[in-house]
Amino acid sequence: MKKTLLILLFANCFYSWGQEKETDNFPPPKTPVTIAASRAKGAITVDGRLNEPDWDSAEPITDFFKVEPVQGGAIKNRTEVRVLYDEKNIYFGVFAKDSLGKKGMRMQDLSRDFNGQENDVFGIQIDAQNTKQYAISFQTTPYGNQQDVQNFNDNNRDEDWNALWRVRTQRTDKGYYAEFAIPFKSIRYDKPVKGIPVEWGITFFRLARRDYEKTVFPAIPQSFSENRMIYAAKLTGLQVPPPSANIRVEPYTLYQYDENLEGDVLTDKLNEPKAGGDVKWAINPNAVLDLTINTDFAQADVDRAVNNLERFNIFFPERRQFFLENSGIWAGGGNFQVRPFFSRTIGLENTFNAAPAPLDAGARYTDRTENRTIAALAVRQRETDNSTGSTFGVARYTQNYGNENNIGAMVTYRRDDTSADLGLSSRNNTTISIDGLVRPRPDLTLSYLMSTSMDSESGDTGYAGRVFAGSRTNKYYLGYLNYFVSEDYAPDMGFVQQNDVMYHSPGGYAILRPKWLPFVRRWDPGTFFNYFHDFEDFGNFQQSNLYIFPIYTWFKDNSFLEASFTPTWQNINFNFAPLGLEIEQGDYSYTRFLVRYNSDQSKKMSGSIRYDFGNFYNGTRNTVIAGLRYAPLPHISLTADYEHNNINGVGILQEDLDTDLYTASVRLALNPRVQLSTFYQYNSFDEQGRWNVRFSWEYMPLSFIYLVFNDTQTDVFDPVQRQRQFISKITFLKQF
Repeated sequence: MKKTLLILLFANCFYSWGQEKETDNFPPPKTPVTIAASRAKGAITVDGRLNEPDWDSAEPITDFFKVEPVQGGAIKNRTEVRVLYDEKNIYFGVFAKDSLGKKGMRMQDLSRDFNGQENDVFGIQIDAQNTKQYAISFQTTPYGNQQDVQNFNDNNRDEDWNALWRVRTQRTDKGYYAEFAIPFKSIRYDKPVKGIPVEWGITFFRLARRDYEKTVFPAIPQSFSENRMIYAAKLTGLQVPPPSANIRVEPYTLYQYDENLEGDVLTDKLNEPKAGGDVKWAINPNAVLDLTINTDFAQADVDRAVNNLERFNIFFPERRQFFLENSGIWAGGGNFQVRPFFSRTIGLENTFNAAPAPLDAGARYTDRTENRTIAALAVRQRETDNSTGSTFGVARYTQNYGNENNIGAMVTYRRDDTSADLGLSSRNNTTISIDGLVRPRPDLTLSYLMSTSMDSESGDTGYAGRVFAGSRTNKYYLGYLNYFVSEDYAPDMGFVQQNDVMYHSPGGYAILRPKWLPFVRRWDPGTFFNYFHDFEDFGNFQQSNLYIFPIYTWFKDNSFLEASFTPTWQNINFNFAPLGLEIEQGDYSYTRFLVRYNSDQSKKMSGSIRYDFGNFYNGTRNTVIAGLRYAPLPHISLTADYEHNNINGVGILQEDLDTDLYTASVRLALNPRVQLSTFYQYNSFDEQGRWNVRFSWEYMPLSFIYLVFNDTQTDVFDPVQRQRQFISKITFLKQF
């Protein structure tokens, strides 16, 4: 009864709050702002100096709009942008004024895909096909780092997408200059029609990190990002070349040495060269075919160890480049509760341990227009000593309608081969999904997903779905999320957080910018109610909690403080033993508290601390997570992180358990193209230590030399098992 009254009370507050009128979320302009590109008469040398006469004759764009720390008003750090083009490239010349010059610029490291919230950044977003639902972003820093991003519907980012382009910068006592050269071949656009001017959607943004002043062009409400292309300006004056044959070839060669040891005894060794590569063919402005042969991901980042104390599966993000590009087009790609297709299932043995398996070849086809998207992916996985070969396939179609709406369908299919040696017969698994997004107003987003799975081995058919409704304005956020997964839903090419579950989560928070607290930039107090019950038996409660955060505050320097508490109710009616602590079946109720703080992450020295404490089932748990970062120069960055769990009196045996997780890393950079990074992690729970050392040199645009060393030990102080790996890899990219 108490739970019912609580839900009704919260729903009433939720409804009443949602009736407020919001005047600061202005609508998109009926007539977009127009800017013009000028044709360069001479050669443009990309050196960050902007000293060619053509830059002086180009019209400057200066009418930026401030969105942080407050919307509108005078801009302290002004920005000028000029646009040129020639027969091969479009050029952007930027001057970012800074009153302190070089001393005022904030930069943490020289990595390619940098942290856009903690550095000085300037970015360009282009919607060359005028879809209003898709943008590619090219971003840089005062030191010339590069970041390129694909963005879908302003809510799904592919930060690991890489395009071929150049940027150089110059830092001065008045600010910094940036000079971009983006080949037309790196931008997908429709064939120009004679007599009809070419128009592209475009936005710019700049973050002057010292003051946390973010400005955009044209004006976009504070509650949306620079990728909300329905607000975009129109770039005119371009005389673009007709799309031509556009083929990008990226072969690689690799030498790999692996060894496994039991104590001091060498049990297995691999010593072999390898070759393969990728091909990207832009068949026409809309359609792209990607091919990969003997696929290798040696340079991909390693996963971090996690001590899981919850009842849900852990979601580890995809890190392999071939699967990252265009990943936002797949149904469910923007969430981690239900994904009918999750590419990390490709390249794993179909065994309980799911060890890595090599990939022979793969192909991906994407055809995107203003009105629709067609996509398909096929990959062949090689047979191993423990697993059969497998074929993976996924097909996708989405139809755009209105300004920012779409509906789509997707089919996945996995087939495992027959293997007489392993005694395994052929099996297949299929999912069919329908999804969509609706934006009746810019501040209101509705999305949905329905999926079914069919498995030949079990003969079972399962169902899953997800519904979200949210309103985001400058003054509040309100949202409701529901997802469900049946017991038999089994997407062999996907990911689910839990089976046989239905989840409800209404919630929201205010967005306050109190003038009476001049040191506070933003304060977001609010609450979310999370409720789980069985899908098969609606009346069977699983767990619920109220996440209440009265203090959720960013200060003017973007340091952050949270103080929250979470009353929790649990029904354990299954075998559950987090970290080996067997929990007795029954009902539990307890409250946990959280305090966390991080200092200004843009400074040379920064830190973070998180203290999570309170009851935990029939005992207590205190968790401390601390981090320290020192970057005396952008060329040097040192980080150290520590996590400690102190668990007392938990489980049937009322056991005590302490775990420690140590992490340290060092990044050294000669410049944005030559870098050395090291990473070490030790987990006391399984006594495992891991090294990852990686050197990379981008000797030509998107052409790399990698040297990678991996070392994993079980029981570090008296090694029982040890795996060592050394990889040297050379890639070469050529665009025709």
